This record gives sequence, C-alpha cells and structure tokens, in this order.
Amino acid sequence: MTTTSPPGLTRFNALDEPAARSALHEVCAASAWVERLLAARPGATAGDLYAASDAAMAALTADDLGEAMAGHPPIGRPRPGDPTSAREQSGMAGAADTVKAELLALNLAYQERFGHVFLICATGRGGEEMRDALRERIGNPPEREREIVRTELGKINRIRLTRLLEPEEDRSA
Repeated sequence: MTTTSPPGLTRFNALDEPAARSALHEVCAASAWVERLLAARPGATAGDLYAASDAAMAALTADDLGEAMAGHPPIGRPRPGDPTSAREQSGMAGAADTVKAELLALNLAYQERFGHVFLICATGRGGEEMRDALRERIGNPPEREREIVRTELGKINRIRLTRLLEPEEDRSA
C-alpha cells in the first residue's frame, strides 16, 4: 500500500490559506462549506476531501444553500467567459431553440416559486433532460426541493473537487 498522496491533492494541501480558499470558492460559493474544507486540510486521500465535502454539505443551512446557489448561473445561460459553467452546461449546446425557450420560461417560473435558480448537476445531461427535470421539480414543496438542491450541489461539488485534484495540464482542457 502506498502512502503518497495523488499529485493534485499534494498540490492542494500545499496551497497557502488564501489560495486554498480561492480554489475552494471556485468549487462552491458557500462560505461555510469553504471554511469546513479548509479546516479539514490536509487530507491524506482524495476520499478524505470528498468526505469533508459531504459533511460540510450536510451541515449547510438554508442561508448557506442560498449563498451556494447564488454562485451558479441559470441552466441554459452560462456566464460569459466562465469555462466551468460553459463546460458543465455543454449539453445545452445542441438543444433545440424550442427547448431553450421553454427552459428559460420554466427557469423564471422556478425562480418566482422558490426564490433561487434551478440547480441541477448538468454535467452529462442534455437540454431535454434538464427541461424535464425542471418540469418535474417545479411542483415540489419547498422543503423537498431544498433537499434535492443540496443533493445536486453535492454532486456538482464532487465533480469540481475531482477536477481540482487533476494534474494541471488536464484541468486546462
């Protein structure tokens, strides 16, 4: 059994606190989540980092979740110049204009109902699949939707943490 850390984890563990804070904030905009992961450093394995993320996610308050969601653009409208949101929402690129228009209308209705953006782990999903999920979730009671959002945010954070731990040359792709 090896005791060496993956190179990306070694690099992350070696970051000074401001740099680590910035890197984690790129993963999740919730300050409480970032603080919990900073407190868990250094981790011996990627699994340690993921477990800390899961525990931090479970501890987020409604306000913390709101802060995290504010860091995400609406589905179908990635932030210009933001390669992360463009990559994560790449499934929208091939969506028909009618699907994009419907998603925009549903997004607005969802925001009106719940007071925040519709959050879904978009990686690997096409436009129709995201639209269908939004159609299904818009009727949820707020408490149920909050827990779904927590789960989806956890998936997004896991993908982003995994990418953070990739070798530098792989992360620029």
